[in-house]
Amino acid sequence: MQKDPLHNLKLFRTNRDGNFGVLTALMLVPLIGIAGLAVDLGMAVDERSALMNAADAAAVGALSEKSATVAQAMNMSANGEIQLGNDDARRLFLAQLPQSLRDRLSNVAVSIKRENTELTSNVSFTAAIPTAFMGILGKDSIGVSGTAKATYKTNAFIDFFMLLDNTPSMGLGATNADIAKLEASFGCAFACHATGKAADNTLEAAGDLGVKLRIDIVRDATKKLTEDVDLYKIANNQYRMAVYSFGTSADDIGLKEIAKLTSNMDNVDKAVDNLDLMSTVKNNYNDNQLTDFASTFASIKSVVGTVGTGSSATDRQKVVFLVSDGMTDAAKTECSGSAKGTRCMEPIDATVCKDLKDKGIKVAVVYTTYIPLPDDSFWVNRIKPFDSRLRPSMEACATQGYFIEASPSEDIGKAMQTLFRKLMNSPRLTN
Repeated sequence: MQKDPLHNLKLFRTNRDGNFGVLTALMLVPLIGIAGLAVDLGMAVDERSALMNAADAAAVGALSEKSATVAQAMNMSANGEIQLGNDDARRLFLAQLPQSLRDRLSNVAVSIKRENTELTSNVSFTAAIPTAFMGILGKDSIGVSGTAKATYKTNAFIDFFMLLDNTPSMGLGATNADIAKLEASFGCAFACHATGKAADNTLEAAGDLGVKLRIDIVRDATKKLTEDVDLYKIANNQYRMAVYSFGTSADDIGLKEIAKLTSNMDNVDKAVDNLDLMSTVKNNYNDNQLTDFASTFASIKSVVGTVGTGSSATDRQKVVFLVSDGMTDAAKTECSGSAKGTRCMEPIDATVCKDLKDKGIKVAVVYTTYIPLPDDSFWVNRIKPFDSRLRPSMEACATQGYFIEASPSEDIGKAMQTLFRKLMNSPRLTN
């Protein structure tokens, strides 16, 4: 029986079999494109990450502490670009990459500049990362770019003026054990450098006993600091040092040069051998008024000279590095401590340090604690009543952040080294 042609047409129009296949075929290209986009973007992210890691390493590596870039910057007479650093950073960047990534770079830009005591490096790149799937959509590569930046705070150029207390109080035993030996042998915790009666001169005898005095520790520690200068310097002439005492004898008190200002640390090391306890004719000679901070600080202020930023060898920072127990013993008309006639014993007056700080000079202070001596009538009557004021007065003398205390149970030399290294301002690197 012949079917109605119109019936067949109706069946064809209403039949939906096979539509899914047709739709799938129509959607296949964009689906592949979307999946490929995710894969290709993931590959681009991974390769950009590798490029950024290389750029970070190059930016930081070109400014490493002992790099030629930093050395050249330290010796530059003015601010500006450091071409040697640019070349180093470029080499470091490329060395981190496999050849496949190098081939994809379209541009590498490197810039390292000095601005006073700060170096800044910038390493930027652009690259074309080939696609695996997006070519279907006509996209053969994905462009990526990035910039890495590092800054380096260079060590400053600094002149150190070591002001070392060598007055009789620094003849105190360096440790409690040393004090005990002195008291057992001489009935006194202090060794004396007397030039009068031989019986009063216990300095050599203390050495024969193997006793270390505070002045011995300070001398040895200062010699060790010269080693730090050579260890930490980046440029020649970066650090210079001069050494001063409070005088050679009771008849010659006042600022005394032990070592001339120089960058030659061998010369300083040899000169410091001559640092010794101030001599006196006898106990109470000139009323023992041998520790005059006011006059000593006034004298060193004129020696220090012009203060700079530390950015170059001709624009130097200045530091007065005081090592002392902080006890004034001088002739004064007004006294906040213990007075007997014109003799005044009191904690250092922090205003004598203010003149230096107002001039821009950093004042670093190592406070060698005045040890309690309960069996010593001088300490009990003349020191103990205001002993609690010594530390605050010495801290007030120091530039903020540059004070350290060293008691006999601690290492005076280590305290000096800790503060000295802080002043040398080890580089700060940020990324």
